[in-house]
Amino acid sequence: MKQIIHHLLFLFMAMFCMVTTTRAQWTRLTNLPTVYIDTYGGAPITSKTNYIYSTLRYVDEQDHVTVYDSVQIRGRGNSTWGLAKKPYKLKFNQKERFLGPQRANAKKWTLLANAADKTLIRNAVTAAIGEFTSLVFNPAYKFVDLVLNGTHLGNYQISDHIDVRKRRVNIEEQDLPLAPESDITGGYLLEVDGFKEGNCFTTSRYSVPVRIHYPEDEDISPTQNTYIRNYIADFERSLQATYFDDPERGYRQYVDSTSLIDWFLVTEISANLDGYYSTYFYKDQADPLLYWGPVWDADIAYNNDQRVTGTSEKLMTDYGFGQTKQWVNRMWQDTWFAKKVYTRYSELLDRGLVDYLNAKIDSLTQLLQRSQELNYERWGINRRMYHEVVLYSSYDQYIDNLRGFISSHCQWLLTAFANRKPIEPTPEFEPRQVYYRILNANTNKAISASGNLVSQQTNTEDNIDEEWWIKRVGDHFMMLNRNSLLALNDPTEGAVGPSTNVGTPIDVAQEDSLDERQLWDIIPQGTEGYYNLLNVYSQHIANLRGGSGADGTEIISYTNDERNSSSKNRLWYFVATRNAIPEDLAGIDPPEPDDYALAYNPTSEELHFGAEDRSQLQRFTARVFNANGQLVGTFRADERFSMASLPHGLYIVNWQCSQQQRSAKFMR
Repeated sequence: MKQIIHHLLFLFMAMFCMVTTTRAQWTRLTNLPTVYIDTYGGAPITSKTNYIYSTLRYVDEQDHVTVYDSVQIRGRGNSTWGLAKKPYKLKFNQKERFLGPQRANAKKWTLLANAADKTLIRNAVTAAIGEFTSLVFNPAYKFVDLVLNGTHLGNYQISDHIDVRKRRVNIEEQDLPLAPESDITGGYLLEVDGFKEGNCFTTSRYSVPVRIHYPEDEDISPTQNTYIRNYIADFERSLQATYFDDPERGYRQYVDSTSLIDWFLVTEISANLDGYYSTYFYKDQADPLLYWGPVWDADIAYNNDQRVTGTSEKLMTDYGFGQTKQWVNRMWQDTWFAKKVYTRYSELLDRGLVDYLNAKIDSLTQLLQRSQELNYERWGINRRMYHEVVLYSSYDQYIDNLRGFISSHCQWLLTAFANRKPIEPTPEFEPRQVYYRILNANTNKAISASGNLVSQQTNTEDNIDEEWWIKRVGDHFMMLNRNSLLALNDPTEGAVGPSTNVGTPIDVAQEDSLDERQLWDIIPQGTEGYYNLLNVYSQHIANLRGGSGADGTEIISYTNDERNSSSKNRLWYFVATRNAIPEDLAGIDPPEPDDYALAYNPTSEELHFGAEDRSQLQRFTARVFNANGQLVGTFRADERFSMASLPHGLYIVNWQCSQQQRSAKFMR
């Protein structure tokens, strides 16, 4: 009878598992939410496998108290379960949006103790790196103060349990039970698990322990088990094969390259020694690719494990723990992978990764200020809990250590990835239909044409004297200045050859595609994206006179010899602008605007075209000549052209639409 009554009471409590109250005795300890957990009868939590029941009260930032009854709690973790400050796993009686509408609706949640991490935020910062990349699921980092059976246990992090559901690993859930027509191609949630727990198998080629988390152990069928094991075997076979780097036949046919590269970078940016010991990845239904992530378990990352120190200048593929390294180190041998890593990492740095992480650390440090003080009143700020590399007397010192590591490690990684990146020769130059800036390798200043003079000038984005239309003429190139439409020209006179009559200043001249003085070969040199500009007529190389860094330094026709590849005065690189070559110049026949007119405004002293649809004016360029037929300027038809610096007199404007030459005269 006692058992029946107890069972009925439990069912009654479960029906009313969540209520909200504002009872005064349940108050926040700090600015963070406080979680009160009271096990039934005050029972201690001693197991990682056996749940016990409890009542959980969540006091939020507005001091509202939400009560969850019949919440099961047990220990969790592997080595962390043996620490004094222990992590826990929660299992609610029904699915709960425990962290609000933007997070998962789930029964299972984790309480991370972060005992091995004196900053308390390494897991959160790592999840933030994942958010900065393309990774689609990054575990929650909601910080709370925890009181268990009346005892304050310090600062804890509520985080997701890694499982299959919306806002977690959002892949297709398989039929339960399976039907004959069920699609068993997915989803599967997998982990390279160094502890080899659960439904785990070891691969035959690289001896990697792979755990199948989903379908769960009690649900997975033999056919599903066989399917995913064979799939991983096929992936490994393609990775080990001699043709492993072939994009169609090799391992890339099995991996989502975007998540692979970003997961790898998060692991290396955080210097997570366990990143290859516990690696989550998954496969969706009717999708041939393996996706990588979520990132997890970073409390010993960022040089926080004395078993391997100095990780600010180490790659985890060389020094980290775990068998995923077997796969990744094989991928490193693929030039595609090495190049992709370097390129993507450079993109993340350019987007402001380090500043982003420093801002995140600032925010979290401020948020946790009072909570961490109470935490270390309980646990001691300079007490060794696990494998900490350094022990300090203040929380701020640990935070400064984390910041310093991120700064130095992120800079070092750029060099490390560059060294792994395959060295590729500078490619043949293939111009697009845009204007280019031509910059010297020594000074990073641009070739500029003002009138007929050619010199170097400080690279200035809005100076169109520095923009060039580079177009093919047979096997050679012409370089036409955007402002004047004059061609880069070598005016050397007399007997010419690679080393004779050198030193003549290069200029610009009226375009003439039959004049070899205006024809150039663009010759790739080395591996840095540099080129020589070789004049077809003189056989001389364009050279920055004396290597001077001063604006106005001449570009001269110079010796063509073995120093072409080493002298930076002779080396140039091209930067494409966002300014397209007008279609009429590029030889494209644009439609003529339906209604447009040329006008001169004597007040602003500007020429401009007007049209009902101004977007059509982008399609052609106008040239302005004085009464002597001298070109005094060009402008795109959707731009304004100032005449303020020109003398009064007769001017002619010429343009071309629909392959018809048009012109207009006016007096200024």
